[in-house]
Amino acid sequence: MIAAAHLALAALTAIHAMVYKRDPRAALGWVSVCVLFPLFGPFFYFMFGINRIHTQAHKLQHDLRWRWWISYERGIIQHTPATPPGMLDPRFSRFLQISDRLASQALSPGNSVEMLKNGAQSYPAMLQAIDEARERVYLTTYIFDADEIGDEFVAALGAACKRGVDVRVIIDGVGELYSWPRVSRRLRRVGIEAVRFLPPRLFPPAFTINLRNHRKILVVDSSTAFTGGMNIGARHLVDESNGTGTADLHFRMHGPIVRELQAIFADDWQFASGESLALPDETPESHGEVCCRCISDGPNGDLDRISLSLMAAISAAQHSLTIVTPYFLPSREMIASLQSAALRGVSISIILPEKSNLRFVDWATRNLLWELLQYSVNVLYQPSPFAHTKLFIVDGLYAQVGSANIDPRSLRLNFELNIEIFGEECVAGLADYASTIQRTARPVSLQEVDGRSLPVRIRDATCWLFLPYL
Repeated sequence: MIAAAHLALAALTAIHAMVYKRDPRAALGWVSVCVLFPLFGPFFYFMFGINRIHTQAHKLQHDLRWRWWISYERGIIQHTPATPPGMLDPRFSRFLQISDRLASQALSPGNSVEMLKNGAQSYPAMLQAIDEARERVYLTTYIFDADEIGDEFVAALGAACKRGVDVRVIIDGVGELYSWPRVSRRLRRVGIEAVRFLPPRLFPPAFTINLRNHRKILVVDSSTAFTGGMNIGARHLVDESNGTGTADLHFRMHGPIVRELQAIFADDWQFASGESLALPDETPESHGEVCCRCISDGPNGDLDRISLSLMAAISAAQHSLTIVTPYFLPSREMIASLQSAALRGVSISIILPEKSNLRFVDWATRNLLWELLQYSVNVLYQPSPFAHTKLFIVDGLYAQVGSANIDPRSLRLNFELNIEIFGEECVAGLADYASTIQRTARPVSLQEVDGRSLPVRIRDATCWLFLPYL
């Protein structure tokens, strides 16, 4: 009887995987686990294979405070106001056709975007903004380390709280575990409202360990915002002399884009705490000439907004495309888009770290590089320190920056945030930075990839088999 129950459970979970998984490899993997391990397979699938964010979103979709990203309908596209003719140079029109449909917000003109390199530039600017705050400080981060940098942020946030500033912090429930003791407890001790986003629990069990909030947002007084790929911690203090630390970019922004970032924080805050934030109605004044837009993505929707926007931009590329990412595990569709662009004569450069902090991801990546190298795509490896940078630049006119990596976890499982940037001068600065790191990077050849030994090929291919789960 028990054996029959186990087999019935295995069959039910296997059928669920076949019906609801969009990636056939992921579906096949879960079906195999459920069938081959009828006792433990269904348990692991129940723990890690089911997306419960849809269900939570569905329960709240009638609440007007839950705006665009809470829609539950399969593949829904919101009706975002189209970018008015004349707002941008006609050269940008090819990038707008799809992003106007995908993004939930209209394009915002009148912004300034300043690139900040590593913790040495980013942290002082962020701490200064917190020290000067008068009304509110909203911070979202994936990792908040309990080290000297974390101490500085806790002190600055605590001082702001004592001044009467509304200080709220969201830390991812799994990302917080990268450091001990947990910073959220220290924040609460100094009077700061801090919540963990989908924390793992045993009692009652929380089956959302794969669904992480990877966004990085700091909004101060509804007028200044910071976002990018950088967490809070001394790990981002890079020592070029010995190649230690983690290199990354963050961005300081002023203008109407700040209101979008603040709204995303408010949605995340309500999701994590159940509390609705009363945000000011006014839009920040124009502060520059850059047009920007947030693309917020997460497992609560079946429409992969960031992935689709990246592939649309690849399809629109005419001259050049530069991708800088710490992890590169593109989907089959994105590989095909890159191959098609290369055949059109687009010069493509993909800059990766020589050695990331996740070696099995590096090995899986090397198993697929030949598919791009044989199309004359330039693949380059950056030397140490490990570069956590995310840049996507097309034709020197369009860019995306933010938190999303080019891998299944970022593009399908995590809550992520990218910023679209339309502006020749701003994008030129990003392209100059990419050119600088490209000059120090080592080109990878097809001969090098094909010359791997058989044991190395088997290792890389084995890691690649798990691509849907990496």
